[in-house]
Amino acid sequence: METLEALLGKASGMAWGPPMLILLFGTHLFLTFRLRFIQRYIGRAIRLSLERHKEGEGDISHFGALTTALAATIGTGNIVGVATAVALGGPGAVLWMWLTGVFGIATKYSEALLAVKYRVTMPDGTMAGGPMYVLERGMNVKALGVVFAVFTAIAAFGIGNLVQANAVSINVHDTFGVPTWATGIVLSILTALVVLGGVRSIARVCQMLVPFMAITYVLGCLALLVLNVAGIPGTIALIVRSAFTGHAAAGGFLGAGIAQAMRYGIARGLFSNESGLGSAPIVAAAAQTKDPVRQALVSASGTFWDTVVVCAMTGLVVVNSGLWQTGADGAALTKAAFGQLHHFGPAVLTLGLLTFVYSTILGWSYYGERAVEYLFGKGAVLPYRLLWVTSVMVGSVATLKVVWDFADIANALMAVPNLIALLVLSPVIVAETRKHLWNTPDRG
Repeated sequence: METLEALLGKASGMAWGPPMLILLFGTHLFLTFRLRFIQRYIGRAIRLSLERHKEGEGDISHFGALTTALAATIGTGNIVGVATAVALGGPGAVLWMWLTGVFGIATKYSEALLAVKYRVTMPDGTMAGGPMYVLERGMNVKALGVVFAVFTAIAAFGIGNLVQANAVSINVHDTFGVPTWATGIVLSILTALVVLGGVRSIARVCQMLVPFMAITYVLGCLALLVLNVAGIPGTIALIVRSAFTGHAAAGGFLGAGIAQAMRYGIARGLFSNESGLGSAPIVAAAAQTKDPVRQALVSASGTFWDTVVVCAMTGLVVVNSGLWQTGADGAALTKAAFGQLHHFGPAVLTLGLLTFVYSTILGWSYYGERAVEYLFGKGAVLPYRLLWVTSVMVGSVATLKVVWDFADIANALMAVPNLIALLVLSPVIVAETRKHLWNTPDRG
């Protein structure tokens, strides 16, 4: 196991080295300026996302597509991932994570636009889309579509399954003494009850679960910040300063330079909001929408809520607590920070992890099965779902280091073909935006 951890750790470091960070963040910046800072339409995007009526062909509403995508993105990356970034990259990692979210809005918009434009109607009448179809139909390079689908099917088990189950089983064990295998069994059963029903079943549950879990968690973070409101200005200053100067060792913290702050901040930012990863467009393609731009705006609002709001709240709580200097990592660090608000804090954290993890497992099951269907046809979906449910149990008893490194590697491999498509097809993105947004009055 030690050898495996060392190999995965080295591979993760290579996957998230300077070339990947430049490609990812560079794409965010390129699309932001190419689309005339599309982030300025975030208000309209939020209004559109709240609409639940049918307005075009598709399987689920704007709101259903958004909550399913948010279910997949608001997970342990918002809790454990933020704490891990701070522990390894210092307070400055929070700012890089936040900036990844701000500029990632343009990338998420672009992904969803292409997914809807190049989606197809399956023999059973459902919609299918995502980077694999964009690569095949938009770029005429099916080989890259196959590569993306393979990476997605594999990556889903890391970012959307193993990591999630691992985080919640450890937290429940540490808080209530429940064996990790017991948590795994319960979580597996709850997962099976929903994923076997397909995207409509998943969207129905997510529409109820996501608003409740996000609002509850943010309120809990606000309560923690109120406890030490006087320290907030200093916390923000520390985050900004450390992002551009690094941070020296203090207490149990080993110290981190600018490169480390950028690496862990951007990597965990992608893990959290998935902008550039190519996952959320898969469910965006199932949305009922009049044109690609409307659903693209809705999808873009997901990155705003996930990283610009939820991740930022966790980062402020962790850094403001000062406990990041103790040497604690991952779930242990977040638990210590939330433990400052006796009884209420740990309860909010546990509830947040349980709901975040469950919703993410549901959302990513759909991404994985669509990739498998693209590769092997409809007959492969049920076996994949059964394997998915079984893997929840495996993740519950795995070690954190192995799981996180596996997820990081899989994310990088999945992102590359998707980012290539976004850059090559950027003229298409601009043309559709000009047609449906820039040359059209505000339609709400």
